[in-house]
Amino acid sequence: MKRVLLLLLLAVAHCGFAMDLVTPSGKLQGALSSRATDIAVFKGIPYAIAPIGARRWTYAEAHPGWQGVRNAGRFSPACAQHPYPEGSFFARSSEPTSEDCLYLNVWSSLPEGEALPVMVWIHGGALTRGSGSAATYDGTELAKKGVVPVTINYRLGVFGYMAHPELSAEVRSNSSGNYGTSDQIQALRWVKNNIAAFGGDPNNVTIFGESAGSWSVNHLVGSPEAQDLFHRAIGQSGGNFRKLPELKSGENSAETRGVALQEKLGLASLSAMRHLDAHKLLQADDGRSYRAIVDGKFIPDQLYRMFELGKFNRVPVMLGYNAEEGTTLGALRMMPKNVQDYEASLQRRFGREVKEVLRLYPSDDIRKSVLALSSDAGFGWNMHYWAEKSVLHGAATFMYYFTHQPLGRELGAFHAAEIVYVFNNASHTSGFDSEPSVQLANAMADYWVRFATFGNPNGAELGAWPNYSINAKEYREFGSAGGRSAKGLMLDSYPVFERLYRQER
Repeated sequence: MKRVLLLLLLAVAHCGFAMDLVTPSGKLQGALSSRATDIAVFKGIPYAIAPIGARRWTYAEAHPGWQGVRNAGRFSPACAQHPYPEGSFFARSSEPTSEDCLYLNVWSSLPEGEALPVMVWIHGGALTRGSGSAATYDGTELAKKGVVPVTINYRLGVFGYMAHPELSAEVRSNSSGNYGTSDQIQALRWVKNNIAAFGGDPNNVTIFGESAGSWSVNHLVGSPEAQDLFHRAIGQSGGNFRKLPELKSGENSAETRGVALQEKLGLASLSAMRHLDAHKLLQADDGRSYRAIVDGKFIPDQLYRMFELGKFNRVPVMLGYNAEEGTTLGALRMMPKNVQDYEASLQRRFGREVKEVLRLYPSDDIRKSVLALSSDAGFGWNMHYWAEKSVLHGAATFMYYFTHQPLGRELGAFHAAEIVYVFNNASHTSGFDSEPSVQLANAMADYWVRFATFGNPNGAELGAWPNYSINAKEYREFGSAGGRSAKGLMLDSYPVFERLYRQER
């Protein structure tokens, strides 16, 4: 029946024909992708009850479903958030925002017969910005390669990660914060219960994300609450193995921070905070950064310790980062003026390790060293730590290193540059649409789909991608059309950062 409906779609694609699809949650009316006549898209599907009013700062609850036919032809608003600051590389035209934002989007070829692997994308944005509806995340091209892509919204910033002692007292687990994480888990539960209607296999789900989306993948791999909701994981430029804030302990505990915000607002009760206008709450919060919290529920302990002990969901993982992450994250603005400034900054940052850091990132080419250091220290160490613990505890592990420079040397392989390629959207993206870029995107998407299908990116006509090992640190470099296999990524520098970060704990 689904195939018949799809053929009808094809016949009248240019007439704006919509289609109905029955799911366990209710009937949906979707439409064809604007990029392909054989892919249906269903947008703005609610997966949880709206967290508004008295439900602000409560854990996500399953949406009860709907009666009649729900129009799934338009994206939902993004979750309430601050815009990117003026001049940010990641600033985009503003989109509607709301606290009523817990929706997801699905792309599907609606296959007959065998169900397809599912890929659930978790967007980045420092846990404070972003949405699942960005054009970069359009899942059409991935769907054409034989998977069912899903993108989600989840609560952000003060709405998604604020803790408070009164909030903790409301629930049996005596925990609060990590509301955004609870949203992600509820979205995965929705996928498990509903994705078969879209032709997806609920027993073959891959979670993948970039930056804070990769942090989120990291949290979910570590979370007992997410057990059995996914079967593979892909982390792109983001892990949380440095010390996370604790819910209750420490001078700047998460609950203490929540109380400080209440005092700043001058509100007498948590109820008043819950009913404060969202824009006023954002204004008072002033766009501060947020991290996930060691809350005893979603994240029972520090992630570095959980992964050391093997207390995580042991699924195949594919992990990596980019060669010049820092160019779009402020590294170019803060570039040292001379050798003396560079060496002094390293002394302040690395102390007794400074000689070793200077050996690895020498001052004879400051720009090159600063950018390599920002990538390795800020991103590479986390991804290697994750890979190392996965290997130690028996999970199939693959590492990549993205070195392609889509917009030229100035920005290099910048933070988030790989996303266009993972979604195979280079041909649809200005500045990324050269023939070598399009070829690279097609190859990378093939690897990602292959991994989502089998838990291993190798196969078909793809070049060999070696398993990661602790001693050799094998990886796949993506700099040209098909990439190349190599080894020794951060072989010398990883131990330096390992020693430094252990001192912080």
